[in-house]
Amino acid sequence: MPAHSSNPGSGSRVGRRALLGTAVLVVLVALAGLAAYLTRDSRGSSEADASPASSPSPSSSASPPSGSPSPRSRPRSLPAPPDTHDPIAFGKAAADALWSYDTRAYSRAELRTALHRWLTTESKYADAASVDTVVPSAVLWKEMAANGQFATATVNEGHFPDSFTQALQADPGTITQAYIYAVTVSGKQSIAWNGSPAGGAESRVTTLAIQCRPSRSCALAGVMPSVAP
Repeated sequence: MPAHSSNPGSGSRVGRRALLGTAVLVVLVALAGLAAYLTRDSRGSSEADASPASSPSPSSSASPPSGSPSPRSRPRSLPAPPDTHDPIAFGKAAADALWSYDTRAYSRAELRTALHRWLTTESKYADAASVDTVVPSAVLWKEMAANGQFATATVNEGHFPDSFTQALQADPGTITQAYIYAVTVSGKQSIAWNGSPAGGAESRVTTLAIQCRPSRSCALAGVMPSVAP
């Protein structure tokens, strides 16, 4: 990951992160690690469970099984956000997008641009840096592209964390400031590359901050650094 940045723009990014964290905090009072999320640098490292960069490379995986290529070997288009007012449905779709990539079909820059379109248009709540951390680095992407590496996701389930639900029950009005919901999604990421259409697979779980205002469709606010059960 890039070194710590001293760019003057860092201050505005930290400010946006603080506003996002404040909005989530009122309904996630029991989420461990949230304080660190509010203050960590925007270029901090990502959680292993959320980052495709931790996926196995061709050199570290077992030999591919024999047989015809899987349908998953077909190039995958860039992810587009769904039009829904259901935070859990949106969270599951967002996790699928964050856990998937295809170096054969588009560039790293194109993937980052596509994922940024999932973010809320309210800049004070949009944590683009947390989304960027789940995209493989430029160096790693180049290596993966040389092998035609790609990943697909299988989403098993999504739910509101217990801490979120309990906080909402205690004070339902707290969410009406930013309408940001916490959604925990679990599933599996399957990785493959040239000559190995089956590849390998790893379990994934992440907690996302989803904004769903009554007047508009849901959007992604950010990726939390800790998983809330």
